[in-house]
Amino acid sequence: MDSLNLVRKLHSRRWRDKLGLFFVEGEDAVDAATAEPVELVTDPKVLAEVSTAAHPPRVIGVYRRSDLPAWEPRDVTLALWRIADPGNLGTLVRLADAFGARVALSPGCADATSPKAVRASAGSLWRVPLGAWADVGGRRIALVAHGGEPIGSVDLSGPVTFLLGAEREGLPAEVERDLDVWIPIAGAESLNVAVAGAIALYERARQTQIESSPPA
Repeated sequence: MDSLNLVRKLHSRRWRDKLGLFFVEGEDAVDAATAEPVELVTDPKVLAEVSTAAHPPRVIGVYRRSDLPAWEPRDVTLALWRIADPGNLGTLVRLADAFGARVALSPGCADATSPKAVRASAGSLWRVPLGAWADVGGRRIALVAHGGEPIGSVDLSGPVTFLLGAEREGLPAEVERDLDVWIPIAGAESLNVAVAGAIALYERARQTQIESSPPA
């Protein structure tokens, strides 16, 4: 299969699933990869035809999904329930990288290797273990728009999994959890899921840094 047809096919989730491949766009994205590419595309005409970016990049790299990080134990997990927007998903992967977390995806989530998710992850896809919803363990703390405990009043030490649903639908009542928490806000009805994830990760980091700080 020539480069043009290969990258064209990899725009489709069906073909990414079938071939076990995905692509990244741009020199920075290729430099961030921790694996050798299956193929590097540098022909300007091909790049102009298959790029999803506003301006065609100088290079596109094609990689194996199997070269992404394997699932491994970590103290913090973001478990994403039916997050269909690939930009939000990629941003959450980037946040997980910033706070040393891993990410679990339910059925119905966007593909973390879609072009938009890959761009939003800004290279973090290569450092964050991705797993399935069934892989989630530890204490399950659901972020909800209303009810539950204020997140700042909850002890977030030890292994913890933050359960996050899409902003509009949230988490169904039947999704198993140990505790519901909410983020106190003054005006808006709810927060974007990536914003909520960032606040949850920061609050846990704040608490654990305080716990580990030596006495003055």
